[in-house]
Amino acid sequence: MEATFTTSQLRTFRSVSSSNLSPPLPSRFSLNFPEFNRKKPTSLKQSSSLIPRLPLRVSASSQAAPASAEVSSIPSTMKAWVYGEYGGVDVLKFDDKVSVPQVKEDQVLIKVFAAALNPVDGKRRQGKFKATDSPLPTVPGYDVAGVVVKVGSEVKGLKEGDEVYGNINEKALEGPKQSGSLAEYTAVEEKLLALKPKNLDFAEVAGLPLAIETAHEGLERTGFSAGKSILVLNGAGGVGSLVIQLAKHVFGASRVAATASTAKLDLLKSLGADLAIDYTKQNIEDLPEKFDVVYDAIGQCDKAVKVVKEGGSVVALTGAVTPPGFRFVVTSNGDVLKKLNPYLESGKVKPLVDPKGPFPFSKVDEAFSYIETNRATGKVVVHPIP
Repeated sequence: MEATFTTSQLRTFRSVSSSNLSPPLPSRFSLNFPEFNRKKPTSLKQSSSLIPRLPLRVSASSQAAPASAEVSSIPSTMKAWVYGEYGGVDVLKFDDKVSVPQVKEDQVLIKVFAAALNPVDGKRRQGKFKATDSPLPTVPGYDVAGVVVKVGSEVKGLKEGDEVYGNINEKALEGPKQSGSLAEYTAVEEKLLALKPKNLDFAEVAGLPLAIETAHEGLERTGFSAGKSILVLNGAGGVGSLVIQLAKHVFGASRVAATASTAKLDLLKSLGADLAIDYTKQNIEDLPEKFDVVYDAIGQCDKAVKVVKEGGSVVALTGAVTPPGFRFVVTSNGDVLKKLNPYLESGKVKPLVDPKGPFPFSKVDEAFSYIETNRATGKVVVHPIP
């Protein structure tokens, strides 16, 4: 049976839980350094205490003194999710004694209210780009929404108390931060952030940064403009749902087609798709029309290139790339978020948060397992964060 979504459901697409979190998970994985006794533990309690406390290794340049005076209300340690080795979801550990990151001159410290997961988080944890990753151990997380609690000496546009959101890593695959957003605090360059749209809450806005920046940059790289047509593969996903909306409401597409499963076709139409294609019943190669741009957000570039017009463009976010398809790695840019804020505040572009969430902070491991099924609708959000 097909699902029908009201305007109200589309705007939030989830119910934000305001209840207290479950008790902290027993596993500890600290970024501090006490010696580790390697004797076999005799009890669960002893086992927890004997897990090695790995250091948060930093480069010499990042060991500089804090750029601004310490605020007494900011603790020295925080709760965070950490992994000290690459692997499956089981390498993720909860720790309540992780060092709060120091703030460089061009950065602000954010008290995290909500964060979101992206496919890149799982690929990073699996070691898919460990050659260019920052050293382990890692606090994962790219997307953040929260409140500025401290500013560096060179920060000009933000102040303490500002509600902000952003993708904390300028280059997703090149030295992403060791101390990410799945923690109580994270330090971020001012240029990567924007003020939170006033009409959206933290859970809604947390899922936007990396996905909306990816959607926007991909459209710009194709030279997309008013009057052009586009086909979006996986239109109900985190990036795809935003490609539909940006193409239609920001770039002025003449025709938007998108694929999804049967139950999500109404959702595609409510986002702005003129043609909603059920990929379980129809092969896109059999479509009677071709498109100026095909935005492949699922990994079917070999099929996408067959439905693009001659001289058109195919964006391939994942999977093998078939010419003339191309791939890019998004660059985080707060100016893009600022540019798109008016569309978010007017309601022309809406965040889409998966209805299984938000996931509480105590269940970040479950959120990772869920996003890696590739079945999420919109974004997988973690909220609240204590």
